[in-house]
Amino acid sequence: MAAPRDITRLLVANRGEIACRIIRTARAMGLPTVAVFSDADADAPHVAQADVAVRIGAAAPSASYLRAEAIVDAARRTGADAVHPGYGFLAENADFAQACADAGLLFVGPSPQVIRDMGSKLGAKRIMAGVGVPVLADADVSGLDGEALAAAAAGVGYPLLVKPSGGGGGKGMAVVGRPEELAAAVAGARRLAREAFGDDALLLERYVTAGRHVEIQILGDHHGTVTHLGERDCSLQRRHQKLLEEAPSPAVDPALRARMGAAAVAAGAAIGYVGAGTVEFLLADDGSFHALEVNTRLQVEHPVTEMVTGTDLVRLQLEIAMGVPIPEAATAPAPQGHAIEVRLYAEDPVAGFLPQTGTLTRLEVPARPGLRVDAGVAAGSEVSLHYDPMIAKVIAHGATRAEATRRLAAALRAAEIDGVRTNRDFLVRVLESPAFAAGAIGIHHLERDDAQALRADLLDGAARRAAAAAAALAGQAARRAAATVQRTLPSGWRNNPAVDQEARFADRDDELVVAYRFGRGGLEHLLVDGEPLAADVRLAGADPGAVVLELDGVRTRLGVRPGPEGAVHVSGPTGACTLRELERLPDPAAQAAPGSLLAPMPGNVVRVDVAVGDAVRAGQALLALEAMKMEHEIVAPADGRVAELPVAVGMQVDAGMLLAAIEEPG
Repeated sequence: MAAPRDITRLLVANRGEIACRIIRTARAMGLPTVAVFSDADADAPHVAQADVAVRIGAAAPSASYLRAEAIVDAARRTGADAVHPGYGFLAENADFAQACADAGLLFVGPSPQVIRDMGSKLGAKRIMAGVGVPVLADADVSGLDGEALAAAAAGVGYPLLVKPSGGGGGKGMAVVGRPEELAAAVAGARRLAREAFGDDALLLERYVTAGRHVEIQILGDHHGTVTHLGERDCSLQRRHQKLLEEAPSPAVDPALRARMGAAAVAAGAAIGYVGAGTVEFLLADDGSFHALEVNTRLQVEHPVTEMVTGTDLVRLQLEIAMGVPIPEAATAPAPQGHAIEVRLYAEDPVAGFLPQTGTLTRLEVPARPGLRVDAGVAAGSEVSLHYDPMIAKVIAHGATRAEATRRLAAALRAAEIDGVRTNRDFLVRVLESPAFAAGAIGIHHLERDDAQALRADLLDGAARRAAAAAAALAGQAARRAAATVQRTLPSGWRNNPAVDQEARFADRDDELVVAYRFGRGGLEHLLVDGEPLAADVRLAGADPGAVVLELDGVRTRLGVRPGPEGAVHVSGPTGACTLRELERLPDPAAQAAPGSLLAPMPGNVVRVDVAVGDAVRAGQALLALEAMKMEHEIVAPADGRVAELPVAVGMQVDAGMLLAAIEEPG
């Protein structure tokens, strides 16, 4: 490991919000920064925020952010003498840390040997078990197939979890409940691990069906000090990917915090840890816990720890790298208040949380007391299929957990996020659910039947109909504002009105028809799908950007923002939706034939399981797409025969492209 020394210029070997986060602290410390970027990120915010930036390759991570030699060369060319890896990509790659050391660069993190030891989840668990930290049963299955793989799985026991040994972020993980599911899960995990981390080593771990995910933030310095900054609760997960994190944990009291903190510090001391790291635990209801792994980097959820401890973890990382001892204020401080973070993803909760791509046309989260937004994109940014679909992290701090929850939910409801579908309204529902208020969220909460309601759109039928009415009335206001004559008269106005004006909108697969008519006194008539919005409907105001409706005496302001290709974004107190204004005379040729399966997103075909002419059952996997570091199966919608299959493994497809056609019998 390179000896600590002052940093004069810092290269940030990452992208997105974590690159922006590191640059922000470096600038506050007076350190010049260097950004690296792929072709897809040439106009990204982190590139603009750094002092200088260097292109390192094409869009795919393997051609850019995973190219250690290109990053080291960028440091050499720009005069950087230190590298901060952020998280993901090469952050836990021991060979990259060694390459930095060999080039005379100060790597902001632990030594290559510690990264190597902890990068193997199996190795890390062996070390922790050696100092008395409890761990779960596991097996290394790197390179194993057939009977050897089956025997290793039997030794661990079912159900079990397939995990990439050298990765994180939930990528590549798969739960296996039965032996016949094992081979396919291992093959898929290897593919994703190789693509995301450049390493397809795998382990099997006993799968625990209940519990909470609690992690301890540790710090170590060059003077032999190892300490901790308390815990974070990361139990709300989907597909092993964290969605919400909070500090402190509602399930941890001071005594348990001391026990878990001591175990984490023991693990850090056993390996001579230097820098900021995290020991992850599975916490049972009875207070027992098992260590899962050690992350030798900053975590995505580090802001909640910063907000309850008053620390800047990036600053501490940089100071530790320069040889500064850990300050006394950062040695096991008691949490002050409560902080909650949610991850805003470009994904569609109603469509099985499929990742979304496209241009983010608007991203506005209100600036409010106790609120922090860490974003790596801005209005105009492209959400690409090549990278993680996270748009931003929104974090709220309050004197109590309830206050932090209210602040965060209110800020999310008021946020304006246009251009791609997101999980924003889903997160609001989680925050406002009784289970979350009670602190009763476990790692499998979103898999239980009683949590299914959280997957639905936030807007109910009445709110959707009001949104369609607002979109129609804002549209007519925009047309009148653009008129060259008689712009003060509402569109369609007649001395003797007899015919309604009509606007049609699509909300996913539903069609909403808005009929309205203006007279001398203003709005006389407003129906959605032939029904009034309320017994007493009044239009209190309308302009191209907002409509104020008064329904049975209650006024509500609905923001309306037009988007490309007929999209209309409507947001109000109960949530938001994106409608699409329909053409009056749609092209019949644009309709997909029955049985057609279209690509739900751009991606790469990584698996094809059937051939033309095969008989298939409803729900049977036909093929798989990989996008945004996740694999998505395309299944048969009904029993039938494969009539068309115009794709092959390795092909890249665009959203809406025909993947297969199923011909039903009869």
